[in-house]
Amino acid sequence: MTVRERAHAPYSRFQVGAAIRSTAGHVYTGCNVENASYPEGWCAETSAIAQMIAAGDSAIDEVVVVAGGDRLCTPCGGCRQRLAEFSGPDTRIHAAGLQGIEKSFTMRDLLPEAFTLRGDGESAKTES
Repeated sequence: MTVRERAHAPYSRFQVGAAIRSTAGHVYTGCNVENASYPEGWCAETSAIAQMIAAGDSAIDEVVVVAGGDRLCTPCGGCRQRLAEFSGPDTRIHAAGLQGIEKSFTMRDLLPEAFTLRGDGESAKTES
């Protein structure tokens, strides 16, 4: 069973999984967790980021987002900003379907002019 299949999506019925590889080489996964008190649910990317931070890592090297359906599923606006917090503008974000990666982006592609602590699109975490 994949992490995407473990998603709690009784409202949208749209299961999403995400995997983050940290700059330390560890992989963290997450899935969407919906809540009756919309929009209090978590996206898959948010869940994976939480796993990474809880494990003591703080910088993202690469991300894969996997969803079913006919359309490409990229991170939502909120997740783009959350990913930007722990990555740099050249971090690769891959959108995948059930058959594999369909398209790849850089963080800069997905969130140009990202709001960051330094103000230049680089996360404060990438300085260390």
